[in-house]
Amino acid sequence: YPQLANASTLKNEVVSGLDLMIVRELVGGIYFGQPRGVEIKDGERFGVNSATYSESEIARIGHSAFQIAQKRDKRVCSVDKANVLEVCELWREVMEEVSKDYPDVELSHMYVDNAAMQLVRAPKQFDVMVTSNLFGDILSDLGPAVAGSIGVAPSANINPTREYPSMFEPVHGSAPDIAGKGIANPIAQIWSGAMMLEHLGHHEAAQAIEKTIANLLADTDLRTPDMGGKAMTAELGAAIAASV
Repeated sequence: YPQLANASTLKNEVVSGLDLMIVRELVGGIYFGQPRGVEIKDGERFGVNSATYSESEIARIGHSAFQIAQKRDKRVCSVDKANVLEVCELWREVMEEVSKDYPDVELSHMYVDNAAMQLVRAPKQFDVMVTSNLFGDILSDLGPAVAGSIGVAPSANINPTREYPSMFEPVHGSAPDIAGKGIANPIAQIWSGAMMLEHLGHHEAAQAIEKTIANLLADTDLRTPDMGGKAMTAELGAAIAASV
């Protein structure tokens, strides 16, 4: 994420030049584990969700994270809660096993509560973070907030086998609460398009879009309200399109 907020924040070396990738497992974990639901137990409502992961599910996302890191700064931080959760003990063990296939990549581990603090305190210590569905959901919102706005964060839902299409969208989703007001930040959606182009092999086009966004934010005062400015969605989007 580039540094985005107001003028004083733009001078803050804590986030200036931040380049971070969060790799989140999307089809397992507590969001999909069984049993789940709400029932009556001992005369009161009782809710349950199950955090479950198989060895193969953990290994799959681990390989993705390490392969991404090989193209970046070759550092992976695996985020878990292995001090209290058995499923996270397995997560950590499998990440260690996967790391043996990538001797050029440094693996570290961090408990999720500390990772959240470190992401705010010193975000540039991270290159690639890999974590479970629930933890990734939280950290992937915190990351762009550190940079100044969740409205700038792109994301990709990747099918590594390419058997089915992948999906590219802003981290924040559709933001229906501000629909039709013309104040939504278009950067995350445009940047997601750049990630799609990269995924499809159009590297120069992707880099041109990313460079345009960075240059526009560095050289102009165009900011939507989430970044402390007054520009409208169409105004910022048109400026990016005209500069590519």
